Amino acid sequence: MKHLLLVLGLFLGLMGYAQEILSPNKKIKVVVEMQPAGQKGLGQACFKVLYKSNGTYVEALPASPLGIVRADQEFVSNLKLVEEGKPVAVHDKYEMLIGKRRLCEDFGTEKTFSYQNSSKQPLNITFRVYNDGIAFRYAFPNHSDSSLSITDEATGYIIPQGTSRWMQSYDKSYEKFYVLNTGSSEEKKAGEWAFPALYKVNDHPIWVLISEADITRQNCAARLSYKQGTNLYKVTYPSATKNWNGGAVSSLPWKSPWHVMMVGALADLVESTLVTDVSEPATFTDTKWIEPGSVAWVYWANNHGSKDYQKVVEYIDLAAKMKWPYVLIDWEWDVMSNGGTVKDAVNYARKKGIKALLWYNSGTDWLDPTPADRLLTHEKREKEFSWLNDIGVSGIKVDFFGGDQQEMMKYYMDILEDAAKHKLLVNFHGATIPRGWARTYPNLMSTEAVYGAEWYNNAGILTDMAASHNTTLPFTRNIVGPMDYTPVTFSNSQHEHKTSFAHELALAVVFESGLQHFADRPSAYYGLADAPRKFLMAFPTTWDETKLIDGYPGQMVVIARRKGKLWYVAGLNGKDILQTLNLSLSFLGNSDYSFQIFKDGEDAKSVTSETTIVKKTDILHIQCPPRGGFAGVISEK
Repeated sequence: MKHLLLVLGLFLGLMGYAQEILSPNKKIKVVVEMQPAGQKGLGQACFKVLYKSNGTYVEALPASPLGIVRADQEFVSNLKLVEEGKPVAVHDKYEMLIGKRRLCEDFGTEKTFSYQNSSKQPLNITFRVYNDGIAFRYAFPNHSDSSLSITDEATGYIIPQGTSRWMQSYDKSYEKFYVLNTGSSEEKKAGEWAFPALYKVNDHPIWVLISEADITRQNCAARLSYKQGTNLYKVTYPSATKNWNGGAVSSLPWKSPWHVMMVGALADLVESTLVTDVSEPATFTDTKWIEPGSVAWVYWANNHGSKDYQKVVEYIDLAAKMKWPYVLIDWEWDVMSNGGTVKDAVNYARKKGIKALLWYNSGTDWLDPTPADRLLTHEKREKEFSWLNDIGVSGIKVDFFGGDQQEMMKYYMDILEDAAKHKLLVNFHGATIPRGWARTYPNLMSTEAVYGAEWYNNAGILTDMAASHNTTLPFTRNIVGPMDYTPVTFSNSQHEHKTSFAHELALAVVFESGLQHFADRPSAYYGLADAPRKFLMAFPTTWDETKLIDGYPGQMVVIARRKGKLWYVAGLNGKDILQTLNLSLSFLGNSDYSFQIFKDGEDAKSVTSETTIVKKTDILHIQCPPRGGFAGVISEK
C-alpha cells in the first residue's frame, strides 16, 4: 500500500510539477512545467522565463509550448516526464579570432528532462540557463540506422499584444528591415518572421533577443511563424522545394540546434556571446594563417567593375594607399578584360602587398552572374580551391544561397571545411544569419544577411531609412554574429545618402565584421581630411572587448570596442532631428587618456577633428545633427 501511494504521489507530482532552473548569478529563472492533455497521464511540456529586476522576478516570457514532431510520431501533447536530471554547472573558456570579444567565458546551469510519448519513445529536452540568457534543445537519444524525418516543432514564444518588438519579415537572404511594432497592426497579419527577433518586456527595462545556434548537418535552419490572434510565434522549418527536403532527415541519435534567448538589459544583449557559447568548438586548430582585416571593394560604385582590369587596379592601389590588407574582386572577374585577366590582377595585388579575395556564385538557379557552379560539389571545390592556391588568392565571397533547408546547411559547412583545408577565408552573402559557425569554423570571417549599403545600388528606400536602420542593427542582426554591411560610404551610388559623413565614419566601429569591406570609390577616401583618413587606415576589424554605452533601437546607439590598449568609440543618431548622445567613459581605467574625436562639421559632408584629455569619471555630451554621428580613438597618456 505504501509503495502504491508512493508511485501515485510521484505520478501526480510529475503531472503538476514546475521545476526551476537558475542562472549562476540568480538573475534568470526558467520554469519548466507540464500542462495536462486529454489523455490520462500525458501532457505538453511548457517553459517560462523570469528575470530579476529591482529585486523582483518579472515574467520575461509567459508560459510557452515545447514539443517536436517526426513523420512517424509526435512528441507534443502526448508526453510523460520519466526523469529529471540533476543540475550541472556549465563553464567554458575559448578564444575567438573575430567577434565582439577575443577571450570568451561563460557560466551556466544545465538540466535535462527526459520524456516518453504515448508510444514510449524517448525525447530529451536540455535547458541551459546562463547569466545573459537561456538555451534549450531537443534530442532523440535512442539509436536507429534508418533515416527519420523531423518535420515540425510545437516550440513557440508567446509575446503579448502591445509588446514593443523589432522583427524582420522572413526572406531567404535576410535582407529586410527590422520594423518596430507593438502587435496592433502586425498581429492582424499572419506571416513568417526571421531570426533574430527582439522585444522589450512591457513597462520593464528588460529585453529579449530570440535566435538559434549550433546548426549541424543534422539540421535545417528555422524561422518564426505567426498565426492570427494567437500572440504565439512558433518555430517553423522550411518547406520542401523541388530540389531540397523540408525539415530535417537524420538517423538517430539526433539533436536540434540550440534555441537561444538572450535576456537582460540592452547592454547584456549587445555584449552577449551566447550564440558562440553554445556552438561547437573549432574543428581545426591551425589558425595562424587566418588574418581578418579591412578590404577595398570594387562593386559598390561600379556594379560591374570587376570585369574591368583597370577599375580593379584602382581598388588595389586604394588598398595599398590606405594600408588595408585586402581587395575583393567581385562578380564577373572570369570575363575580366581591358588590359588584364584575373591572374594579372592578383599578381598586381601581390606586388603591392595586397591579398586578393574572389567572388563566387554558389550555383543557385535563381540568379546567374558568373562565375557560377564552381563550388557545388567537393570535386569542383577541390579543383577551384587548388587553382586559387596556385594563383595566390586568400579567400572567397560566396553569394546567392537559396534558403534554409538542411541541404543548404550542409553546403555551407562543406564550403567552410574544404576552404579551410586550402587556407581560404570565407565570406557568405545572400545567406542565412550567423548561427555560431564563426566559432566552429574560424575561417568564416563574415556573413551578409542584412539590408546593407549595397542597396543604395538597387532602390531608393535606404536613403530615408538608413539612419533608423543603422541604429536598429546593433540591437538585432549584429548581436548574433559578424555582419558584412559594406559600410563607410561617403559619395552616392545609384541612390542618395542622407546620413552624414561622421555617421558613415562611425559605422566602422558600430558594425562588427571580421572582414570590413569599405565600399566607396577611391576618390571618396582620398578626399577625406588627413585625420579621418588616417583613422580608417589604422582601423582594426577584430576586438578584445565590446561595451554598449547607450542606445535604443531605431533612435541612437553609442558603443565602445577595445583593441589592445586602444578604445574605439562611436555613436549614431538614428533620428531626423538633433540629438545629444551621451558618452560615459566609466569603462576606462584610472589614468588620464587622450581622446581624438571626429564629429559632424558645418554640414553633413564635413567632419571636424579635435583631441581632448578625458578620464573615467567623464560623461561627454555630444550633439549630433539629424542622421549624424561621431567616432574616435581613446589612448592612455
